[in-house]
Amino acid sequence: MNKKALVAFSGGLDTSYCVLHLSKVLGYEVHTITVNTGGFDREEVAKIAKRANDLGSQSHKTVDVTQKFWEDCLKYLVFGNVLKNNTYPLSVSAERVFQALAIAHYAKEIGINTVVHGSTGAGNDQVRFDMVLQTIIPGIEIITPIRDNKLSREEEIKFLQSHNVDMDFAKAQYSINKGIWGTSVGGKETLNSRQSLPESAYPTQVSVSTERTIKITFKKGEPVALEGQQFSHTVDLVQELNKIGGTYGIGRDVHVGDTIIGIKGRVGFEAPAPVLLIKAHHLLEKHVLTQYQLSWKEQLSVWYGNRLHEGQFLDPTMRNIEKFLLDTQDNVTGDVWVKLYPYRFAVEGIESKYDLMSSEFGKYGEENTGWTGEDVKGFTKIFGNQTAIYHQVKNKADD
Repeated sequence: MNKKALVAFSGGLDTSYCVLHLSKVLGYEVHTITVNTGGFDREEVAKIAKRANDLGSQSHKTVDVTQKFWEDCLKYLVFGNVLKNNTYPLSVSAERVFQALAIAHYAKEIGINTVVHGSTGAGNDQVRFDMVLQTIIPGIEIITPIRDNKLSREEEIKFLQSHNVDMDFAKAQYSINKGIWGTSVGGKETLNSRQSLPESAYPTQVSVSTERTIKITFKKGEPVALEGQQFSHTVDLVQELNKIGGTYGIGRDVHVGDTIIGIKGRVGFEAPAPVLLIKAHHLLEKHVLTQYQLSWKEQLSVWYGNRLHEGQFLDPTMRNIEKFLLDTQDNVTGDVWVKLYPYRFAVEGIESKYDLMSSEFGKYGEENTGWTGEDVKGFTKIFGNQTAIYHQVKNKADD
C-alpha cells in the first residue's frame, strides 16, 4: 500500500464514506484532517478524531482556524452587511474557502498530493474546494467519491452499514454543516420549492419564551462587547451571541439562490449571531455614515459577497474591496439595542457620538434649524430644473 490520500473529514455521512471507500475499495493509505471554523467544541473534536481512527485513518489532524476566519473574512461580512439575496449570511460559503486553504497547506506540509473531499456533484462546495486546492497546489489530484459515483445518501448509508459502521443514520438523513457563522441544514424538504424544514431538523431547539433586550457595542465596525461585557476575542462574543439567539430560534430561514453550476438551490440555515450582528451594525451605519458612503458600500458589498459565495476569495479584487470596507468603519462606533422574541427580533435604536441624526441640525418632519423656507424654495427649483426642462421641451415637441 503506497498510495496516500488526505481526506477532508467532518465526521458526517459523506466524509465517513470517503475514508472507508478510499481504504477498503481503492486501497489508499488514508490520513484525515478536520478544519474547525468554530462549529465544534472540544468534545465534538474528540469524537470526530475517534471516528476517523475507527474508520481506519492512519493519522488525524485537527486545525482550528476560527480566529483567522474572523480576521480575514467574517469581519468584512459585518462591515459590508453581507446577506446573499438579502437572506443568507454566507455561513457555509465563507467557511469552505478557509477549510480548503488549511487542507491544502497541510497536504503540502506532510507531502501528500492526493486530496479527497465529500462534495456532491450538484452543489457549490465542489467548485469552492477544487478551485482553492488547484490554486494552492497546482497539479494536485482531487478525488471526490460522492460526486464521481453519483451516490445518494441512501447508498452511502448501505455501504457504511455493510462495513458495520456505527453512527446515527437517522440524523444522517439531513446534511448539516456547522460553523461559527451559522449552520446549514439540507434534507428532502429543501429539494423542492414548497416544503419547510421541521423543527427537529434544526440543531438548536427553541427553549426561551420571554422577551429580552440586549445591547451590542461596536468599535470601528467590530462588535467588542455584549451587555457591557468585554471579550478578548471577537469570536467569543460571536459564540455567546449564537447561544443566546439560538435559544430564541432567531436567524432561521431558507435561502433560495443561484448556484455556481447554474441551477437553483435551496438550503435551510440557522445563524443567530450573524443575522443579529449584521442587522445591528447596519442600523448603526445608517446613523453615522453619509448617504454616498452607504450607497457605495452596498454596491461593493454585494459584489464582494457574490464572489465569496462563488469561492473566489483569492481574487485580488477582494483585498481591494476589503480596504475600502475597512476605511468606512472609522466612525462606526456605538451601542445598539436589540429586542429578542421567540423566532424574531427588532433592532430598537442606537447611541453614538458620531450620530448624524442630531437635533442640532433639525428634527425631521418637525423643526429645521439649518435653513429657511426660502432656502428650500430656491433649492427645490434648482434641484428639479433639468427634469422640468425635459418635460417642457418634450411637451412642446409633441404638440
